[in-house]
Amino acid sequence: MSTTVDPLVPLALLEAVRSVDMPDGELEAEFVEELRTKRFGLSDTVLAQIRRYNDAVKRSQRLPIEEGVGIAKLIGRRPDAEAVFREAGRGLARQTYGRIAAPTRKLVRALPTMIARPLALRHVRRIGARYLGGGVRRVGATILLDVPVSVSLDAGPRQTGCAFYEAILRELMQLLVGGVGAVEHVRCMSRGEKTCEWRAEWRAIR
Repeated sequence: MSTTVDPLVPLALLEAVRSVDMPDGELEAEFVEELRTKRFGLSDTVLAQIRRYNDAVKRSQRLPIEEGVGIAKLIGRRPDAEAVFREAGRGLARQTYGRIAAPTRKLVRALPTMIARPLALRHVRRIGARYLGGGVRRVGATILLDVPVSVSLDAGPRQTGCAFYEAILRELMQLLVGGVGAVEHVRCMSRGEKTCEWRAEWRAIR
């Protein structure tokens, strides 16, 4: 069982909290200050932790997995928890996709599907292993993401936290191949199964 997590994971979770709690448009300074005391994502504590995780990312310093689990549980108590988890998943996918060399990203999108898919799958596997502590494999026209140690397992009622990984897989597929079919949560440890697993259908726009 993994005992550490890449700092991008708790960073993505906190940045999503901050993004969702950020007020829209221009507001009076007094009102913004009032919001800072009411919305967790705007607090100095969250800002300080975001800075700390950014520093850890720069140093490639893995962190205790409990840090990610703790943040996920805080999110799970919110009434908008699913929206925050999905925002965090999309954010993490974009961050990890951005770490693929730009020429490679362009090549994957430009190549014919038959050649592009194995290349895309290779990068999804690397991202799954490094950032999600999971394995990725292809089964026919689908790919499966297997995460044996989920930071968001039981973070909220009705498997709310599982939306985090679903959003990551969906966004990664969209970014890499330009399209994705259905993404399903097919196995979950909260249901007594041995692992958490998501299945995505390959779908490309070209």
